[in-house]
Amino acid sequence: MLRPRIIPCLLVSNKGLVKTVNFKNPKYVGDPINAVRIFNEKESDELTILDIDASRLNKEPDYKSIEYWASECRMPLCYGGGIKTVEQAQRIFSLGVEKIALSSEAVRNPEIITQIAERVGRQSVVVVLDVKKKLFGGHELVTHNATKSAKQNPLDFAIQAVKLGAGEIVINSVDLDGTMKGYDLDLIRKFKSSISTPLTVLGGAGKLDDIESVIKEFGIIGASAGSLFVFKGVYRAVLINYPDPETKDSMVSRAMNY
Repeated sequence: MLRPRIIPCLLVSNKGLVKTVNFKNPKYVGDPINAVRIFNEKESDELTILDIDASRLNKEPDYKSIEYWASECRMPLCYGGGIKTVEQAQRIFSLGVEKIALSSEAVRNPEIITQIAERVGRQSVVVVLDVKKKLFGGHELVTHNATKSAKQNPLDFAIQAVKLGAGEIVINSVDLDGTMKGYDLDLIRKFKSSISTPLTVLGGAGKLDDIESVIKEFGIIGASAGSLFVFKGVYRAVLINYPDPETKDSMVSRAMNY
């Protein structure tokens, strides 16, 4: 039976684990491999690792680090950052990664979605859309850590990405990143009603109730979070955490009315 997925999202900069607020001011919070090992113990559904420097600085993916993370990871791993070619994607898959995430390159060159999907299967191709509110209403699609506007409607691009072969769409709210104020439910509604492919939402989760609310309204969905699983308490002390299996199952059951 398909179930909602609860997915920690780790941001990596200069080989360190960092957290941002509104995609700005990355704060070092530790070693990524330690977080991977803790999420193994916590039996996380999946894990996403995004290198936030690679595309912005036009760098190759850090294959050595990716191999290290994948070798330690006992759950499905999605990696994103710096992927521009089918050959790069295939090399990353050969290191033990189950999914690759495309963002700025998918916007610049949408055909890369089809090229990789045809080679490895669409179920392994994730397109991450960084979405930001516009000054006078609506949303815009942004890239390169929200420093560039793609000048495209995010929902229109999501629909196009699915047609091109994306097996999953991630909606990442720039405005709520790191704020821990809750997900943008209105934004999620627009996407959930318009695309049939698996959808994951990221940006804003501050407590488990936020995840439960998303699952209760949207059912089979990926609920991803960074700060929620990295910080603890009002003072945002660094503590890698994830709900234990019993708590997670109970929360999902309540939300899905099992």
